[in-house]
Amino acid sequence: MIALRHILCPIDFSDISQHALAHAVAIARWYEARLTVLYVFVNVPTMEAPPLVFDDADRERLLTQMRHFAAAVPSTVPIEFRIQEGGFAHDEIVAQIDAMHADMLVLGTHGRSGFQRLFLGSVSEKVIRKVTCPTLIVPPRASDVAMDMPVQFHRILCPIDFSDSSLDALEYAINLAEESDARLTVLHVVELPHVLSDEPAVINVDVSRIHEEAATRARQKLHDLIPAQARTYCTVDTAVVEGRAYREIVRQAAEGQSDLIVMGVHGRGALDLLVFGSTTHHVIRASACPVLIVRQG
Repeated sequence: MIALRHILCPIDFSDISQHALAHAVAIARWYEARLTVLYVFVNVPTMEAPPLVFDDADRERLLTQMRHFAAAVPSTVPIEFRIQEGGFAHDEIVAQIDAMHADMLVLGTHGRSGFQRLFLGSVSEKVIRKVTCPTLIVPPRASDVAMDMPVQFHRILCPIDFSDSSLDALEYAINLAEESDARLTVLHVVELPHVLSDEPAVINVDVSRIHEEAATRARQKLHDLIPAQARTYCTVDTAVVEGRAYREIVRQAAEGQSDLIVMGVHGRGALDLLVFGSTTHHVIRASACPVLIVRQG
């Protein structure tokens, strides 16, 4: 069972963060969790000027703006507004996650062009790389959700590569699916070496047989991973396909009309790999539905 008691949603007053806030509110309603909306006032001194003076009047104006921004949040959702002043927004967000012991972080993204910037050092990229709690990333193309209704994930996709981190994600995805009576698709993508795919004559091997044996082993492993009780409380499908992992994950999500992708990564710092083009990075960039990153301990 997933226990979500406290959700943190940083905002910057953009439409994108409004979209993320709606998802955060819907999840808070579902789990009867409290929600903290955070704004970081970045105040960095320069060689030309000292830090700005951020006084009580400035704080009150920002709080008024935040309350207006979240005006559609139902009164049934316990909500807190918090303003932090600091030199680096990502450091303040991560510090608040740790201080609050938040159970989930909800972040918006800026789509393909924005995500290129994100992975070159923006606030969101730095936050995602450092946090330890599950992080829901909401792309602009994700379907709208109503703040006055608890979110229900009906079709969940969980790609796994049989690593410990992906198995942690699978456990989280199963719990989500059971709690929402959803259809869960557990996907494994067989990625064969380039030489096996393109130059079978050179190495004189039966490529078709290698493909089929790899797929058969994966199907059996997937079947063995699903607890019997999971099939009682939700619908579980398994699928094995061949190709580039991120492309097949995005394709499967689109064809299956998934409303959530659950993926696992290793502990703190593992998301540095995203900068260099990992599967998770590509999925987040291309996905049309929210992606939930579950980090291994």
